[in-house]
Amino acid sequence: MTILYKKEVQNNLSRLLLLLVMLLLSQLALAERIKDLAGIDGVRSNQLIGYGIIVGLNGSGDKDTDSPYTLNSLKSMLSQLGVQIPADAKIKPKNAAAVIIHANLPAFAKPGQKIDITVASLGNATSLRGGSLLMSPMRGGDGKVYAVAQGNLVVGGLTASGQDGSRITVNIPTTGRVPNGASIERASPNTFSKGNTLTLNLHSADFTTARRMAETINRTIGPGTAKAMDAVSVKVNSPIDSGQKVSFVAFLQELEIIPGEAAAKVIINSRTGTVVINSHVRVSPAAVSHGNLVVTISEKTEVSQPGPLSSGQTAIVPRSDIVVSEGESHMFLFSPGATLDEVVRAVNEVGAAPSDLVAILEALKEAGALRAELLVI
Repeated sequence: MTILYKKEVQNNLSRLLLLLVMLLLSQLALAERIKDLAGIDGVRSNQLIGYGIIVGLNGSGDKDTDSPYTLNSLKSMLSQLGVQIPADAKIKPKNAAAVIIHANLPAFAKPGQKIDITVASLGNATSLRGGSLLMSPMRGGDGKVYAVAQGNLVVGGLTASGQDGSRITVNIPTTGRVPNGASIERASPNTFSKGNTLTLNLHSADFTTARRMAETINRTIGPGTAKAMDAVSVKVNSPIDSGQKVSFVAFLQELEIIPGEAAAKVIINSRTGTVVINSHVRVSPAAVSHGNLVVTISEKTEVSQPGPLSSGQTAIVPRSDIVVSEGESHMFLFSPGATLDEVVRAVNEVGAAPSDLVAILEALKEAGALRAELLVI
């Protein structure tokens, strides 16, 4: 009896240990790194924009009658290069095009580094394929020059036309990229190395996630290290030395937390009919009936023939047949606290299309039975 009792206790302990391990693994599977949930205040990219000229096009550039700024840009550039152009001279820049250049300046980017740029036609050029961008300054929001762009374009689109006016276009030939096409001339300002604190900003505002993040940091590093300021920001005490601060942030970003669950939402894309329902959506008791009204109009043509020896003429008379039919309307009942699976199953059973599902969800929200936020984008 004693041996059997000990074996039973051991089996129970083994089951309990297995249950605890499975629970721990499930919690770890839901955990996410701070690096994936939040960014550091002041560490961000900045947008750059510039104006430039593309040359070397095969007759697909701007037309001089509709793009006077291209002519003015070419004259200004040539004059700066020492080429004297008479005021009444006419330039036909069919191999050149005016373009807008834009790029993102990464955080901590230093002078001399390269970044990719995107080039888009500003005038009426038909294609930028084979073109080369001349040296163009790129400015930030403060008006200062942060990079200089120049290089050969990589264009994914193409266009071809025939003498009879036929034309075919694949993708967009008036937009291209220049890999490593801009050289950074000025570093973007940042406040990372200043002060003895840093602020983590969540990508999605959530009070629960902010509280759990602060608790995890305090439990790992020490009490009072972090403090949740609001649903987005968590303030963290950090070393003053910049080298130590880098190591501190690297360690901090690898900590894992379980983020708070999102609020119940139903998102409807009115343009594509896409409906997304998250797992927290619930439906109060409600009965739904949804039917389709189908109107069919068929056109027929009949010939009206006049009687013998009459002075009438043969005429063609159109005739329209209109048939209105209503599809079978199925009614389904949502039980109290119906889950997402039950909602989808009930809608699928009646064969509702995406547009019908949108109508049903809007009606449930209007009736107060949909326990979720309904967003139409």
